[in-house]
Amino acid sequence: MGDQRQRLLDLAQAEGRLTSVVGAVLDRYGAVWAGGAGQAPGLDGQYRIGSITKTMTAVLVLQARDEGLLDLDDPLSAHLGDVGYGEVTLREALAHSSGMQSEPRGPWWERTRGGDFAALVAANDGSGRVARAGEWFHYSNLGYGLLGEVVARRFGAPWRALVAERLLQPLGMRTTSYLPRPGAQAGWSVDHFTGIRVHEPLADTGAMAPAGQLWSTLSDLVTWGQVLGGARPDVLAAPSLEEMQRPVTAGYGLGLMLDTHPGGRLVGHTGSMPGFLAALHVDPVSGIGAVVLANATTGIDPRELAVSLIDGDPGADDARPVPWRPTVALPPEVHGVPGLWFWGNTAYDVRWHNDGLELRAMARSNVVTDRFEVVDGVLVGTLGYHRGERLALLRRPDGSIRNLECATFVYTRTPYDPEVDIPGGHPW
Repeated sequence: MGDQRQRLLDLAQAEGRLTSVVGAVLDRYGAVWAGGAGQAPGLDGQYRIGSITKTMTAVLVLQARDEGLLDLDDPLSAHLGDVGYGEVTLREALAHSSGMQSEPRGPWWERTRGGDFAALVAANDGSGRVARAGEWFHYSNLGYGLLGEVVARRFGAPWRALVAERLLQPLGMRTTSYLPRPGAQAGWSVDHFTGIRVHEPLADTGAMAPAGQLWSTLSDLVTWGQVLGGARPDVLAAPSLEEMQRPVTAGYGLGLMLDTHPGGRLVGHTGSMPGFLAALHVDPVSGIGAVVLANATTGIDPRELAVSLIDGDPGADDARPVPWRPTVALPPEVHGVPGLWFWGNTAYDVRWHNDGLELRAMARSNVVTDRFEVVDGVLVGTLGYHRGERLALLRRPDGSIRNLECATFVYTRTPYDPEVDIPGGHPW
């Protein structure tokens, strides 16, 4: 099973173009397996966990309720005064069933330094509502910014301190923090066509922190998975955890995503922030679950990978994919080539990948149909129908590429480009 799980991480790294990905499988007693691919750290390597943070904010709300400091059917205004969306109840905000807007107004909050709560309230007056309360599920990061302030006022301490004092310290989660610690993984975004990496911005999200600020590790998220799986009633009473796990909408409870897998139910959450992807899911009956962390903006579905780690990959063979290697710089022979090209009406995603130019048929789920590598300054086919053939770059007088040609196959930037006139007619 360990080899099967490792292969899943290897595939995710290679196909998702991930600088690193780590995963762990857990039960009520701790981690039962852990692995990594790419430039992966160990169990204590920090990644940003995005919206897994919301599960901790939700637990703080339930703790406050259990201590008689609030009621889940209170409107936000009962705790925050005259604010936009003051009529929304705490329960609705927890379950994303309030109908409030998804994101706070202003710059993209995940990529810019956040302001304080007064600035958040001033920018969001309640006029961005998209539905009536309870009409449908509409994910709202803004709602969790407001919930964070509710618990701060009810407990009399900043949300950041509450997370540390009421959750992390009692659980011994010493490698989870508000800001990254020295040695934390860098957040990367990968250019779709060239494979060149760029750093994603690192921002303190301020008043929006309760929606997605925290950094954590495999080891600490295994512990948090035990909480969500019911193994730590000292942190949240079993009836309150069960209340969080009951569906308000088809796939969401109170701060928890709800799902199924072949072995039963799953509760937990996914997370994404610029440069990072994460998932934590656990079966509340068996206590078995999985954690996935990666430092890439896109490339995998972290929830699918986590579920795959739980179940293993019984159909896997022993073959290991070639690991993805970030592009340092494009060779001059392919400058201007990576991008969208058409052979007739057939669209190809043409990308530079692991020192080769790959054509991926977009109508066939990006299956690699052909690959070219630079041989003596010329692009020569190494895979697919064009193996051994030369790929020619035909340029305009200004030096820009007009079209690509290989063995009478003509690739253009737009379907049937009228600018490209070939004697004898088009090969298509």
